Amino acid sequence: MADWNPALYRRFEDERTRPADELLARVPLAQATHVVDLGCGPGNSTELLVRRFPQAQVTGIDTSEAMLASARERLPGTAFERGDIATWVPAVAPDLIYANAALQWVAGHETLVPRLFSLLAPGGVLAIQMPDNRQEPSHRLMRAVAGEAPWREPIGDADAVRTELATIAGYYDMLARDAASVDVWHTVYQHVMPSAGSIVDWLRSTGLRPFLDALPDDALRAGFLAEYERRIAEAYPERSDGKRLLAFPRMFIVAQRRPA
Repeated sequence: MADWNPALYRRFEDERTRPADELLARVPLAQATHVVDLGCGPGNSTELLVRRFPQAQVTGIDTSEAMLASARERLPGTAFERGDIATWVPAVAPDLIYANAALQWVAGHETLVPRLFSLLAPGGVLAIQMPDNRQEPSHRLMRAVAGEAPWREPIGDADAVRTELATIAGYYDMLARDAASVDVWHTVYQHVMPSAGSIVDWLRSTGLRPFLDALPDDALRAGFLAEYERRIAEAYPERSDGKRLLAFPRMFIVAQRRPA
């Protein structure tokens, strides 16, 4: 897959940072020494961690060199490293492993989530937020368009493009037996968007990337986006002020290890 586009991702930074902030607000730590931001992106979530724990050593981890470069420019005093969440192991057990809108790109949650939890220091916290929108019109329409000619052949199995999340009860069960506490909840955000095109722009930097990256030329990508935007305009009609509401469900998990 092509590298991420930090500028496109940051176009909706306020909307993307809101759930990151709300996740952090539920982290039950008064202080921390070692904090890790898994899938740190351009550093917007890392900045929240630096502000919350000013005395901590905060490290951002991401696979994207473009995102890491953007994060280093934003927070020059913070450590950022390239790493793959699926295999990442910290040098020192963190007090907080924080993963905002990142784990949905990594397969095998039934082993991944307990493994990340096991890496924490005693009393440490695993905090996760993931978009839970595979069944929203925005994502059902991606798969529908991808399943039609001329896009079907280069894209392949559209249902396999993104990791299928467990249920919220499933994540609770993965962690509860070994945790001091587990806090799980859903929030459905209603983002006010100026147009159908702006909804497509939002998703071009995230959910649409695997579909677009699989298409071999600009003409196929342009055709895919045009058809997708036409269907988005129908699925998200104009409201009374001419704008559109993008429903965006997100899943939150905050689990704390027992103290030593």
